[in-house]
This record gives sequence, C-alpha cells and structure tokens, in this order.
Amino acid sequence: MRAVIAMDSFKGSLSSMEAGRAAAEGLKRAYKEADTVIRPLADGGEGTVEALVSGMNGIMQCVKVTGPLGTPVDCRYGILPESKTAIIEMSGAAGITLIPKEERNPLCTTTYGVGETIKDAIDKGCRRFIIGIGGSGTNDGGVGMLQALGYGFLDKNGNQVPFGARGLERLETITDTWVLPELAECKFRIACDVTNVLCGENGCSAVYGPQKGAEPSEIRQMDQWLAHYAMLAAKKYPKANPQLSGTGAAGGMGFGFLTFTNAVLEPGVRIVLQETKLEQYIRQADIVVTGEGRLDGQTPMGKAPIGVARLAKKYGIPVIAFAGAAAEDAVACNENGVDAYFPILRRPLVLEEAMKPEIAKANLTDTAEQVFRLLRVAGKTGGF
Repeated sequence: MRAVIAMDSFKGSLSSMEAGRAAAEGLKRAYKEADTVIRPLADGGEGTVEALVSGMNGIMQCVKVTGPLGTPVDCRYGILPESKTAIIEMSGAAGITLIPKEERNPLCTTTYGVGETIKDAIDKGCRRFIIGIGGSGTNDGGVGMLQALGYGFLDKNGNQVPFGARGLERLETITDTWVLPELAECKFRIACDVTNVLCGENGCSAVYGPQKGAEPSEIRQMDQWLAHYAMLAAKKYPKANPQLSGTGAAGGMGFGFLTFTNAVLEPGVRIVLQETKLEQYIRQADIVVTGEGRLDGQTPMGKAPIGVARLAKKYGIPVIAFAGAAAEDAVACNENGVDAYFPILRRPLVLEEAMKPEIAKANLTDTAEQVFRLLRVAGKTGGF
C-alpha cells in the first residue's frame, strides 16, 4: 500500500507535520509494509508558515518589526532557499491577536510591520512571496506596508501620513520615487479567501470594522477615506480597481497588493497544494489520508482537507479523514470527496485535556491504527 498523508494542523495541539506523522505511525502499525508519504498542508491562514517550512526544508526567520499599535513585535516567517520564496502570515506583524481587546481601533493600527517583513525577506534574496492575509487588525488599505517599502503617501505638506486608517484622511499625494528597486522583481501569491470589495456595504470597513473595534461613525469615515485613497491611486496606477473581488481583504490590503505590487489573490488552499506539488504524489497513491482539528459543514467551503480530497478524486483514489471533533453536519464532507471520516476522541475528555499535544497525538495514532486494521481485514475478505 502506498499512502499519501496530508493533514492540516490540529490548532493548539499538533502542527500539520506532527499530525501527519501521528497518522502514519498508526497506519504502519496495521500495514508494516506500507509506503507512506507525509506532505504539509494548510489553507493559507494560521499555521501556513510552520507547515510549509517544516514540510519543505525551509528555514524559519524572526525579525523585529513595527506591530499594529506602532510598538515592536517579533514576526516569524519562513524562507524556502531553493526557490527563494518567503512564506509570511501578515497576522504575525499586524494581526488582531497582537492587540489587546481594549486597544483595538483600526483608526490607529498599521500594516507597516508587514512591509518591514517583506523588506527583510527581499534583503535576504527572496523574490517570490506567499503571503496569508487573514486575521488582520487593520483597515489602512495596506498603506503602512507600502510606506515601509518606499512608497510615499503624503499629506498637503509633503509628509508621510500617520499610521492607521486615520492617516488616509490626510492623504493628498502618492509617490513611488523611493520604492525599493528590488520590488519590481518580486512576485506575490496572496492567500485570500474572502470576496469583499474595498468600499461600500460589502467593503472591509462595513463588514470587518466592528470586530476590529470601530464604531458606526468611524466605519463610515473609514469607508470614505478608502474611497478617496482608491481614487488617488487610480489616477496614477491603471491597475487600481476597488471593485475587484478580494480588494477588501485584510482591511484593504488586497487592494494595496493588487495596485502597487506584482500580485495575484488566490484561494489559500490552491496555493499550498500547488507549492507542495501534492498532486504528483497523490496520483501514485493507493489511499489518501487527510484531516484537521474539526470537520463540519463549513469544511467544504475552502478548507484544506477538501482540497486534498478533490485532488484525490481526480484519480479515483479513496480518501479517509481524521478530526479532533466532527460536527453533525460534517456529513457534507462525504459529498465532497471524503469517503469516510473519524473523530479521534477515544474517551470523554474536557477540551483542555483533549488538546494536549501528547494526548491528541496518541488519540490520532491509535484511531488511525484501528481504521487501517479494519481496512486490512476488508482487503482479505474481498474489500479494499
């Protein structure tokens, strides 16, 4: 048996590769002769850096950058040396989890540290970028990031506008005289799974502003400021189109990337599956194993395990999934390529105990062993 194992992380318990190794251990107990291939998996959000770095011989980096509140934070990102690719989660420099609840206010928070992280990777030779833009605590249209890369977003006196969405109120001129020359050589694949436009009732301010701490009056202001920003950008950069799907992602960072860099917005799962070349492994498999911390009715809506399952079904290969928990509506996974799924909890446990890495690993390994023992019996009796 040749098994390809691509597990998403069990958030708070196991990384993608740890979960993959745990499932492989259980499989090998049942099929000692099995040939197992473990590949990293993520959906472009939290855990993508760790998954791709650990699964593709990458190197983890740590750089001190400007955090969302303007104070220093340590941002971890990865580099894949062979392809000179940087893997960055913008939440590491501008994420909402970096901001105490009582201090959340998108009028003040900045993406400047994201630009500093990109610059650090450029200085280290990277020219390809995979950037996940989920989990932002900002609404500045990516202006802070672009300022760090050398763009000028200037007020009427020719000074850089201040950090945060409120800086856009003062914006009069956009310049590119001092942009890093290397930026023209860089290509960005932006993991983006939202379709919001920049402004309006489906724009970033209206839809995501409240969870970032904005009051209704502030939401209206930010929307107007972003519309003004987009109008100024369109006068100078033909690519500027605030009506494009995804331009409202991460507080308008989608618009910033599309307008000012050589970027494409893509579903995070697609990027990860292509970058890890998972399909070339799957097409030679007898069975595919996937999973994540929780399977439910939302899993088919762009989650990583379904991306894996659909790849496997191109070649008619059976798919088994494991999960820390499976909701009642997880049956939707069966209609989207997962032939059978199994929650790994083996006895009643409180959540905190079930999520302990050593317990989650043991439960996953033991459950995988029993599932594959059943498959072995089925094979002997004319089944798989």
